[in-house]
Amino acid sequence: MVLEISLGEVKGLIGQEVGLSRWFTVDQPMIDTFADATLDHQFIHTDPERARNETPFGGTIAHGFLTLSLLSAMNYDCAPRIREQTMGINFGFDKVRFMAPVKSGARVRGRFSLKDARFRGAELLSINYAVTVEIEGERKPALSAEWITLVQFAAADRPETV
Repeated sequence: MVLEISLGEVKGLIGQEVGLSRWFTVDQPMIDTFADATLDHQFIHTDPERARNETPFGGTIAHGFLTLSLLSAMNYDCAPRIREQTMGINFGFDKVRFMAPVKSGARVRGRFSLKDARFRGAELLSINYAVTVEIEGERKPALSAEWITLVQFAAADRPETV
């Protein structure tokens, strides 16, 4: 069950792990759908036979951006919900590193730590996560990133202590 917290409780979680998502399977149909959506049909993603014979991966691998795009679902799966939030906005990344390939059929999950949280104006909270996407059974993670999201809320809900 995902924890629900108030705006006033967010800063107390800085430096802590705040979520570990469930496992998500990255199968060939998901990879193919992503290739169609992004127009990236490089054979290492979409041609299992060629990828098995011509790459060191032993088969197809997910696009790095596919793995990155799963962060939204992973975050929703496990990160604390903020009671006062009216909308969440993806602000971007300070750093993304693709560290290991995700082979077709692999399962991945996200591990989120709250790196920083700062109020920006009367109705926004900027949250900076340090996130790692783990590959089941692998020592090396698929990616690590510093992800910035914005939490919008009503100005009347802003804690007086900040």
